Amino acid sequence: MLFDLRGRHRRRLVRVIYIGLAVLIGVGLVGFGIGGGLGGGGIFNAASSNEGSSSATFAAQVKKYRKLTQTQPTNPAGWEGLAKALLHEASVFQTATGTPTKKGKELFHEASEAWTSYLGLNPPKPNTELATLIVRIYGEEGLNEPAKAVEALQIVIAHRQKSAALYAQLAEFAFKAKNERVGDLALAKAVALAPAAQRARVKKELEEVKKFPNGGQTFTTTTNGKTYAVKKAPNGEFTGTQITPAPSTSGTSSTTTTTKK
Repeated sequence: MLFDLRGRHRRRLVRVIYIGLAVLIGVGLVGFGIGGGLGGGGIFNAASSNEGSSSATFAAQVKKYRKLTQTQPTNPAGWEGLAKALLHEASVFQTATGTPTKKGKELFHEASEAWTSYLGLNPPKPNTELATLIVRIYGEEGLNEPAKAVEALQIVIAHRQKSAALYAQLAEFAFKAKNERVGDLALAKAVALAPAAQRARVKKELEEVKKFPNGGQTFTTTTNGKTYAVKKAPNGEFTGTQITPAPSTSGTSSTTTTTKK
C-alpha cells in the first residue's frame, strides 16, 4: 500500500509525492534551478573550484588569511579570502547527505563573522560568488539566520541578472525572517519574471511560505481505508503518521484522497 509509512522506501515515495504540495525549502523552488538546502552531496561541491583539495589545504588557506586580517584588518581582500577559505574547509565537515557536522557549523559561524567584517569595510562591489555561497549557510540545516540570507541575496540580485529564481529565493528567506515588505516585493518580482505557465504555481508556493514561514503544514491522505497525517517540517522533510485503523479492504480497489489542514 502506497502510504504504509513503515517501509523506508515507501516513506521516501510519500515524501516525493507531497513535496509538490508545499514550497521547497532550503534554497529554492523546483523548476527554477535553485538548489535544495544543504543536501545534494554538499553545498560547496558544485561551486568550489578546489575539487580534490584536502582539509589540510583549506586549513592552510584559513591560516594564511587569518594572518592577513590581523596584519591588515582594513583590507577587504583578507576578510573575503578568509570567508571563502572557511566555507571550503566547512565543506569537508558534513554528513553523507550534506548536513554540516558540529565542526562544520562552527566553521559556518566563523565564515559568517568574516563575511560581516568584509561588508563592514564597504567594498564598492561585493563579491557575488561569495555572497551566493554565504546564502547557503543561513538555511535551517546551517545557521538558520534568514535575515542574513536576505542581506546576502540582495547583494547578489543587485549585481547579477535578475531572475525568477533569485527573487523566489529572496521572498522565501524574507518571509522566514518575518520581513513581509521585502518578501512581498520579491514575490511579485518572482511571479513577473517566471514563465507564464508557472506563475500561478510560484505565487501559490511563495504565499504558502508567507503563511507558514516555519513549516508545520499538515496534509491528510487516505488510501485503502487508512488515513495518514503527513506533516512538513521547517527543513522541508515530511513525516507521516497513521491516524485511523484500517478496515478490511479485501476485494475492494485502492483509492487515495488528499486534503490539507
